Amino acid sequence: MALLLLLLSSLSFLSAAAVYLGCVRRHTGSAGAVLHRREPGRAGTRGRRPPQEAWAPRLSGLWLRLFAHVANTAFGQICLLPFLLRLNKFSLMRSLDIHEDPTFIPEAAAELTKDKSEAESTSDIIKQLIDSRPDSASDGFSFKGIKDYLDCYWSGKLTPSQVAKNIIAVLEDCDKSTPPLRAIVQWDREQIMLMAEASTARYSNKCTLSYLDGIPVCLKEEFKVVPYHHRVGTEYLGTEPETEDATVAKKLREAGAIIIGVSNMHELGTGTTGCNPNRYHKIPRNPYKPNHYTGGSSSGSAAAVAAGLCPVAIGTDGGGSVRIPASFCGVVGLKGTFGRISSHGSLPLSYSTVSVGPICTSVADAAIVYSILAEPDPLYPYGLKQPKATLLDMCAPDLKGLKVGVDWTFFKACDAEVLSICEKAVEYLQSLGASVVEVFLPEMEEVRVAHGICILSEMRDFLQPDFNKHFHQMNLETRISLALACQFTALDYITANRQRTRSMGFLREIFTTVNCILTPAAASTAPRIHDSDLLAGCSDILLTVRAMRFMQLGNFTGIPGLVVPVGYSAAGLPISLQVMTKWWDEAMLLRIGLKLEQFRHQTKKPSIYYDILA
Repeated sequence: MALLLLLLSSLSFLSAAAVYLGCVRRHTGSAGAVLHRREPGRAGTRGRRPPQEAWAPRLSGLWLRLFAHVANTAFGQICLLPFLLRLNKFSLMRSLDIHEDPTFIPEAAAELTKDKSEAESTSDIIKQLIDSRPDSASDGFSFKGIKDYLDCYWSGKLTPSQVAKNIIAVLEDCDKSTPPLRAIVQWDREQIMLMAEASTARYSNKCTLSYLDGIPVCLKEEFKVVPYHHRVGTEYLGTEPETEDATVAKKLREAGAIIIGVSNMHELGTGTTGCNPNRYHKIPRNPYKPNHYTGGSSSGSAAAVAAGLCPVAIGTDGGGSVRIPASFCGVVGLKGTFGRISSHGSLPLSYSTVSVGPICTSVADAAIVYSILAEPDPLYPYGLKQPKATLLDMCAPDLKGLKVGVDWTFFKACDAEVLSICEKAVEYLQSLGASVVEVFLPEMEEVRVAHGICILSEMRDFLQPDFNKHFHQMNLETRISLALACQFTALDYITANRQRTRSMGFLREIFTTVNCILTPAAASTAPRIHDSDLLAGCSDILLTVRAMRFMQLGNFTGIPGLVVPVGYSAAGLPISLQVMTKWWDEAMLLRIGLKLEQFRHQTKKPSIYYDILA
């Protein structure tokens, strides 16, 4: 009886996994039909059908343990998984004959643009952003951002050293709270004070390094940060303290920022919840509702910003891992163009889908951080030929002349509460002069499948030695993900990258008619944490599908994306809208985002919030 129940559980789980990869339909009408052929550069002939919803049991506790075990046995690998993958039509890529050559790295050539006047330089725009941003409202809640810290420092109200002492006290408190926040998982009092005292001296001598001088920041544990352990959410990595910084950590130090520690993350970046029950990490709590998830995999980064520990955090995004937690936690998340910000010094889990970006309290703060981090890095092979990062026209008074694209069929594949607020946010942009243009995003099912094949195959390849050596130290969910990744062949991977060529071509055509594409950030709000998750974690494929639905296009093709909070559900959980633009056009993202964040007339205070400047 137990074996039968386990088999049924396995069938259900893999049925959901099949939907996750979008392989639930063939393009042909019968099982014995010939391969579907498409002409190069032209969209398939399918109608505009909404994405299919996944169905899956939510696995935790005993069922999670049993399935993770069976999936990684010889029976599971040779018989069960292949059979169930075929049964659930995991072979979408195998049913296609794509003529385009594969694109293994989504690098895009930069467009030639005319230089703007010196008056529109990035430094001038940043000064304008800081000068024009109002002080935190005294009669309502607003997050403390970079401007608030700078005002305190410039006025002499507080020094970076005093702020650092406040942060240390808060870090001690939030680890002792019930439940503990678990946003920052490694920090060092001496290191924090050393950076703060150096910044205090610079303010005293009026020789600050940048607008980030004295600003508290944290970095996802995926980055190497001296002197912390580079664990990447695991129990087994980073056995010794780091002696060399990742490029982004080095640049933040050079800008004078105070690195308050490294933030929690989903183990090895393999999930979208932030559920990480191992002994070093535990599950970070959503500051808006502590019994809900933060989203992942940059889970601690978003929680730290939303809880007021720091106004800036850095994450990585291979399948929405910056934008999902930013959306769930009600803050701003920017995924740069692939290669725009160096990921040197982070674990190269998926080299073709991951971008680096900031999570911040506001769009203006994201622009400031972006302007400092975005440039070629000789140590990072991608993005070496990128155009100069600018913020041109970011402070334009309106959106007149801009065309925002919406694929309404795709846009509406979300919960009713999410849809209602996001539709109103689109109308708000229209009221500022933007024209809403209906567009068609072709072959989104293929995009979902191909992205899943690419990211899982690359992670499995990189983690194969770890999988063999540290299998029993990995979380159960990680073991299942890597077991599924074993089922993809070299042909699957190449075909998926042929699809990438097609999808990038479609986007080039779309961006000749519109300046950006709008979608909800996630199909639902942050899910609840179950008691059983705290012990062994969980596997929730339905949530993964819905969280990643609007994210994968950006990761697969390398275009940049920005999520901006636009409202709240009836339960008080944040809802965000996503803006995507063509490669290297982050300035357009930030221009639209700056106006979009004005749509939310009131910011609700999180249940967990520390006012470091109080």
